[in-house]
Amino acid sequence: MDSTAATALPDLWDRLVGTQPDPDLWVVFATAVAALAVVVPHNLWRISRNAITIAHEGGHGLVALLTGRQLTGIRLHSDTSGLTVSRGKPHGLGMILTAAAGYTAPPLLGLGGAALLGAGRITLLLWLATALLVAMLVMIRNAYGALTVVLTGGTFLLVSWLAGPQVQAAFAFAVVWFLLLGGVRPAFELQVKRRRGGAGDSDADQLSRLTHVPAGMWLFLFHVVSLCALMGGGRWLLGM
Repeated sequence: MDSTAATALPDLWDRLVGTQPDPDLWVVFATAVAALAVVVPHNLWRISRNAITIAHEGGHGLVALLTGRQLTGIRLHSDTSGLTVSRGKPHGLGMILTAAAGYTAPPLLGLGGAALLGAGRITLLLWLATALLVAMLVMIRNAYGALTVVLTGGTFLLVSWLAGPQVQAAFAFAVVWFLLLGGVRPAFELQVKRRRGGAGDSDADQLSRLTHVPAGMWLFLFHVVSLCALMGGGRWLLGM
């Protein structure tokens, strides 16, 4: 038994930190098209946007913890909205970074994922994503949110443990393309809502009140981050 464990642990570690072969270029393009197909059509976006909301609220929560705030809970709703609650000073750098992390989290996660895939770390990407989802599940405070995170994390776990290398690669590329492409659309949606007089308590408006910088400037920052992440991540994924 001890010898089996001694052999299995190094093999598991090698699998985690080792590199995997890149998929064929047609797979990279096919996964990009598949991601685009669930981001652009409105009906499909209403469903797939739940995954972007997980990344959005997870970004708020992670930065809150990193800046010393006390994270008290995260809620995900069926209308793809979410709420992250943290305790601490209602102003200052920590609060600003926490508020700014939502719209920037999905594209930056996509950029980080693209860097890992560009380095051939497909399994590491899948396991890191699973670990982040498990950590987020602890802070979920409503049933719909828990169900969404469990289903998402379960999918990552099943693919990373049971699927073959080619399926893992295709899944990983599809996920990263989705984060990069799906990370662009929310800022444009927010821009439209604000133009129509809605979303008065959006992240951009909260940041405006915290910093006295116009909300439009923060919205511009969200656009810059998402579009730059898409361009940079896309180059990594395409091996350019």
